[in-house]
Amino acid sequence: MEINWPELRERCRIEEDEAILALNKPAGVSVTGERHDTDLVEQAAAHGERLYPVHRIDKVTSGLVLLAKDLAAHGPLTRQFGERTADKRYLAVTAATGLPDHGVIDLPLSVGRKNRVRIAAPRESITRVGDTWTVDPRDLLAGRNYPSRTEFTTVHRTATHTVLAVRPITGRRHQIRVHLAWIGYPIAGDPLFDRSQRCDRTHLHSWRLRLDAPYRDRELDLTAEPGPDFWATGPDPITADPAVILGAA
Repeated sequence: MEINWPELRERCRIEEDEAILALNKPAGVSVTGERHDTDLVEQAAAHGERLYPVHRIDKVTSGLVLLAKDLAAHGPLTRQFGERTADKRYLAVTAATGLPDHGVIDLPLSVGRKNRVRIAAPRESITRVGDTWTVDPRDLLAGRNYPSRTEFTTVHRTATHTVLAVRPITGRRHQIRVHLAWIGYPIAGDPLFDRSQRCDRTHLHSWRLRLDAPYRDRELDLTAEPGPDFWATGPDPITADPAVILGAA
């Protein structure tokens, strides 16, 4: 997806002030790091605008992304992600059914071959106790691992899919995608884990973000509504009213 930065900036802008720009990023566009025509930061710079990502979401993920306009605002904002005080909410559609109304995935992550993120234990060692998935610390693989916790609420069910409101307590790379896949519920269309269908996007959406804004007298409370492509899950699309689904979240 080639970016027309001025058009995308205007169409996808959620909120803007003197210090930040919040966008509802489409899937297929990178936040930064790719250095080509699908990179938000690079394309903004090509049009004379310097932006600093406060956080990142994957290229295949749509939704809310917060960018700072200057380094003075960037530091206090991004620090809240490192300290886990930023409240992040995602929407995900899994290509399976059977998840509980509420659940917790408390599984450490590690980085394996080819820089791929994985659970830091053999898959067979993952256990479910009530509605919590964990692994015995004695089963952890050797090497570095990173404590990772994801909480979710089921907000809609169909015969083939489940819609989740997801809260990543930690913010590891690919955390939601890996956690759901390793407990047997991959996100629909995820090129890493869902081989049941070929999709134009992963059905994961950065939905809400709330954090302090030290440079002004009120917090940032942002929402990015998912577009029709989020609900279009291949041959079995989600046809219920999105407002009703999100109202249950």
